[in-house]
Amino acid sequence: MSRRRGRAVRFPTDVSLLEPPAAVPTLGPIVFNLVFDGRPRRIDLSELPCPRLVRPLARELADIGGQDGTVREWSGFHQMVRHLRAFLDFAATAEPGLADELGLDDLEPELLDAWETKLAAEYGPDSGEPHAALRTVVRLLRLADQTRPDALSAPMQARVGFATRHTFQPRPQPLDAYPLPVFEAIQAAALADVRAIRDRIAAGERLAAEGANPQVEGWARLENVLWHIARYGPLTSEYRRVRPVRSRPGGVGGFNEHLLLTAADLVPFVVLLICQTGLEPECAKGLRADCLVNPARGFVSIAYVKKRARNDAHKTIRVSDGGALHFPGGLIRLALRLTARGRDLTGGDALWTDVRRDGVHTSFGTGGSFGRRITEWATRNGLDTLTDRGGDPVRLDLRRLRKTYKSRRYLQAAGVLDDFTAGHSPQVAAAHYADIDAHRELHEQAIEAGLTQALEVALPPPVVADEHGCPLDTDTPALTPAQVSAAMSEQSDVFLASCTDFYASPFARTKGTGCPVAIWGCLECSNAVYTTRHLPSLLAFTDFLDAQREDLPEAEWRARYGLAFDRITTAITPKFTTEQIITARLIAEANGQHLSIPAQILEHIT
Repeated sequence: MSRRRGRAVRFPTDVSLLEPPAAVPTLGPIVFNLVFDGRPRRIDLSELPCPRLVRPLARELADIGGQDGTVREWSGFHQMVRHLRAFLDFAATAEPGLADELGLDDLEPELLDAWETKLAAEYGPDSGEPHAALRTVVRLLRLADQTRPDALSAPMQARVGFATRHTFQPRPQPLDAYPLPVFEAIQAAALADVRAIRDRIAAGERLAAEGANPQVEGWARLENVLWHIARYGPLTSEYRRVRPVRSRPGGVGGFNEHLLLTAADLVPFVVLLICQTGLEPECAKGLRADCLVNPARGFVSIAYVKKRARNDAHKTIRVSDGGALHFPGGLIRLALRLTARGRDLTGGDALWTDVRRDGVHTSFGTGGSFGRRITEWATRNGLDTLTDRGGDPVRLDLRRLRKTYKSRRYLQAAGVLDDFTAGHSPQVAAAHYADIDAHRELHEQAIEAGLTQALEVALPPPVVADEHGCPLDTDTPALTPAQVSAAMSEQSDVFLASCTDFYASPFARTKGTGCPVAIWGCLECSNAVYTTRHLPSLLAFTDFLDAQREDLPEAEWRARYGLAFDRITTAITPKFTTEQIITARLIAEANGQHLSIPAQILEHIT
């Protein structure tokens, strides 16, 4: 124990108290800039309520938007901003006392459910807007939870696993494929235009090599102007003051297109590339100059970025390579060659460049101009005069070109998903590329073939033989000598057929006992053999079944006689010749309807 004398305790006065800690500063403005279609957009969410909730959700919204994000169309992104505003306004109204402090960890599933109820009452059950709004908010909440693990409570994590609890609108039907003749016509038009562009630029380069400096030799000769473009870049609007340039048809643009691709030239290149590879339109537009990798044995891989795939965005496809335009590798190599001059001028590595009034630019950054040029190109080539499914005129859609390429692959794979799912999960391939109207006939044939196969397993095909006991169907196994002898003997006839062994029936309960089935049960028996001797009975029995169809309800007739009728008309009589059937019918009609129908069958069926 210390021997030091202690001191009396003194409590601090108001003057000696420490300054209280500063209040948490107010969150600053929430503003970010993104680029859509080459245009900068400013998004300001500062005025929204629930600032502690706005900030993480706005961060995720900024990450997925713009030309480098997965939402690259301004219209779609603007809709997502509108959905986020609506949700935050609702949250502030639902929790008025907690709006300023509401954060991710304060959210509860009941809040989303209440918002869903409000949207359903506002838009009605037939609108898809409630589902779209919930889908936007749920997506942002998922991303925020991935950025900050455990930010959401366990019940909230379970709730953001789905968008809505109710169905508001039927799922839209996926885009259908073009009819194959339409697809082939589009591909042929694009191929012809690419060849014309190739020839145009090759001719322009030859002329440029023959020209001289127009500052010395004059601007009147086309060769001299192209010489200048090849060395110093395209002509711009300032060259309109040069009289020979101004007076020439096409003006400045007419000179530039001799050596450089124009925006209109990009359409046939992209269309043909999608027709040959099935690339997504946005991926085909975003190819880089180094996209061809690993060439070997007539094949090459195309490396591309699919931004929608997020963590698996970098992909490759293997395509054929060669020195002709019907090889995808050859098409891309031609594009690399024709855009090399433009790439040197821009200093970028994008595959596609085009010349405009103010010089060469990287392509596909000018809003909806490319969609307009697609329509103009289709009209110029007469593609709008073709007939689509349903009889409507064809409207060119790059997404449907990809869908048709996938459809053709699906048909070639005979509907086997394992041979068709390249680039997709089996679920996406089945829902978006297999389950379309273009494949309806294939699916119906598959169902019919499956049912037929199942019936054949359960019911063996009938044996139809000639007068010597040889099966008329090459797929039917040959009969043994004992079976031939029994089948050819009239002593083995059992009304509609000959029986190869009456005491070896597959329907007998005890081996060695006689056949117990109904009189026309022979039609389902593997022992039955049918020859021309039985044909009159078969035809007479068929006429009887036709008469019964008129007297009985269809369901009852089908239950009683449907299988027997189908066996006769689809599996037995088609194997006889027309002459044999005509002869047998005349014989059957010789003595009226009672020729081949014995009393026991009349007693059984009446």
